Amino acid sequence: EVQFVESGGGLVQAGGSLRLSCAASGFICDDCCIGWFRQAPGKEREGVSCISSHDGRSYYSDSVRGRFTISTDNAENTVSLQMNNLEPEDTAVYLCAVGWGDYDTLRAEEFDYWGQGTQVTVSS
Repeated sequence: EVQFVESGGGLVQAGGSLRLSCAASGFICDDCCIGWFRQAPGKEREGVSCISSHDGRSYYSDSVRGRFTISTDNAENTVSLQMNNLEPEDTAVYLCAVGWGDYDTLRAEEFDYWGQGTQVTVSS
C-alpha cells in the first residue's frame, strides 16, 4: 500500500517562507519522480515540482521557479520543498505525489499516487 506522510503547511505572510516534507512508502521508485502539486478552490490541480530518482534532476512550474527548491532527504523516498518569497497566489492545498510516466511535464495524469495534502495559506 502506497502511503504518504506530509507535513509543513501553515499560515505565513507574503514574502515569508515555508518548508514542506513528504515521506512516501509502499512502492519501488525505479525511475520515478516524487514531488508536489497544488490545488486552490475552483482551480485545476497544478504541478509545482518533482525530483527524479533516475538522475536527481528537478522540475519546476514557471510560477514557482526561482522561489521554490525541491530536494531529497536522507531517508528513502523522502523529499522536501523549500518555498521562499511566498505570494498570496501560492495559497492552496499542496499534495505530494509520485509518478512513473512523462513526469517532466508535471501534468497530473502522469502521476499515479497522491497524498492527502497540506494547507498553505499566504496572507497579503
